[in-house]
Amino acid sequence: MTLLNDDVAHTLAEHLRAGTTEMSPTDLRVPISHFVGEERAAQERALLKRLPVIIGHGSEIARPGSFLTREILGMPLIVVRRSDGTVGSYLNICRHRGGRVEDEPCGQKRIFTCHYHGWSYSREDGGLRGVPYDDFYTHVDKDRHGLHRIRTEERHGFLFAVLSGDQDLEIDDWLGPEVDAQLSPYGLGGAEIFLDEPFTLDINWKIVLDGAIDVLHPKFLHPEGVGKLIETNTSVWRQYGRHGQSFSPRTRMGDLARAGEEVDADFRLMGSNLFLYPNSMVISTPDHVEFWTVWPDTTDPNRSTTQIRFLVRPEKRTERIERRIRRSWEILQDAAVNEDWPMELTIQQNAAAWPHGTFLYGRNEQACQHLHRELAADLGD
Repeated sequence: MTLLNDDVAHTLAEHLRAGTTEMSPTDLRVPISHFVGEERAAQERALLKRLPVIIGHGSEIARPGSFLTREILGMPLIVVRRSDGTVGSYLNICRHRGGRVEDEPCGQKRIFTCHYHGWSYSREDGGLRGVPYDDFYTHVDKDRHGLHRIRTEERHGFLFAVLSGDQDLEIDDWLGPEVDAQLSPYGLGGAEIFLDEPFTLDINWKIVLDGAIDVLHPKFLHPEGVGKLIETNTSVWRQYGRHGQSFSPRTRMGDLARAGEEVDADFRLMGSNLFLYPNSMVISTPDHVEFWTVWPDTTDPNRSTTQIRFLVRPEKRTERIERRIRRSWEILQDAAVNEDWPMELTIQQNAAAWPHGTFLYGRNEQACQHLHRELAADLGD
């Protein structure tokens, strides 16, 4: 289902036999104030608006002429699939007096109309199409009063947007060839959303991400669950420009490697977590893809929303596979709701109570280090 490289499998096997793991050159210390400070939170929100972020999946607007509305980082969006199959986004803000021009969560429309004064806009380009009583105005230049466009592109089924509108980043360059090579085998452009649920938590978005990309904690926090299924003290990290991927061996791989047998890049033997900077993850499983996006709250640094989607290609959806996927969802929810997030909540509460000093990220916590090093580079720390 994913491109689990043979060299990664062989490296994992060598580490398993030697009782070692890949490590960064040094530890990393991050100020605790970065998880609770309002000024820092505002800087991070502004940064996320300047970077390509994933705002949805193409299957949500599968048919030409379809649209969805959602709010991302406080910005109301209309995301559309045009008649030629391309995608686009507009601010859901009327250029007359600021009303919403579409209230429905999704649907099929050619024209979006503000119900305050009836100004209407085209789905195809966001252009202003109708102004009732236009003779009441001195002059309304329709070419200059269309909906504000948000640059949006579709790659590997994901809808990438640059919310600030002032960056000229090419999505292909942003992802890079290594990420393309890892995402291509999934075939996510043809996948559908099987399960989708948001979780609003009283936890800073980076603490949620830390827990989701950390490979060391399952042995301790999930001893009766995933901690029994993977070798938590061995992992491999591959950096792909701004992004990266952690690979963890399942216990079966550990048994084979320590017995001197050959291992290969089989998803039944190893799992991967592809981190798409700044706030998304693609996690491989035998039957589906687990996709996370973690958003900071628009005002409170102690709050965030985690959107978890399970993506499945329609040809794989047999009754047996669907039962397995639903069971995976139950296991994930149990671990996250009853173990991960309660632990992370105590971390958040402790950070708010004593926002001094630093958190320590060890040499084996490469994925977490990557997140914080990239943020530090972007914010000039």
